[in-house]
Amino acid sequence: MRFSGKVAFITGGAMGFGRAFAKALGKEGASICVADIDIPTAEQTVKDLTASGIKAIAVNCDVGSNDAVQAAVRRAIAELGGIDILINNAGKHLTRFSRPFIEQPVEQLRLLFEVNMMGLIYCTLACRETMKARGGGSIVNISSISSYFSLNPYGVSKLAVRGLTSAFAGELGPDGTRVNAIAPGLMATEAAMEDQPKEKIDRFVNELQHIKRLGTMDDVVSTLLFLCSKEASFITGETIRVSGGYPYGI
Repeated sequence: MRFSGKVAFITGGAMGFGRAFAKALGKEGASICVADIDIPTAEQTVKDLTASGIKAIAVNCDVGSNDAVQAAVRRAIAELGGIDILINNAGKHLTRFSRPFIEQPVEQLRLLFEVNMMGLIYCTLACRETMKARGGGSIVNISSISSYFSLNPYGVSKLAVRGLTSAFAGELGPDGTRVNAIAPGLMATEAAMEDQPKEKIDRFVNELQHIKRLGTMDDVVSTLLFLCSKEASFITGETIRVSGGYPYGI
């Protein structure tokens, strides 16, 4: 198994992509720390992982609070021995964050950037020393295809994720830690299907993508597993688009 003896700390790990990442990394031998603000759901995810033979714990972690992140990382280290893989998956992504800046309450904008940008910074810095002590690790940040347009607060927050990926790749390279990102396109998740009108989804698939199907969770999971693995040992500072070729020419 590719990640035998490794420990993965996954923010927003209780459900959705985070849960899928936890399951996939666990099946490949990693011990899992499910870090989330939704503790009941996180505990259920841990229960399911454990039933599959995966060692896992749930920790309360509001990534918008540096104190909460520090406490969650300390607990993961105490119970699992350290951290080798960090998945910065937690983020705000509702449609309301895609409206123009001038239509957003300032406090809502602050929340968006505290979670999507500062949360990544807090988690990366909190995990740095344990990853360095264990010979270096792998960090994967979840950006978005929206970051290539940056026409609204959400897109700008995910552009920041790409920038932070490049910056931390340089800073943590001497530690032996690689930092990459994934920018998913339109995915056939329940949340995305509920959030977008069918006409927009059809146009995306049939007119804007090279590959004429919806993306799936497995498409993103397989990319994440590759980036965390030894097969990607010479890759850092990159953002990989998993978007069926959309947008063209970028």
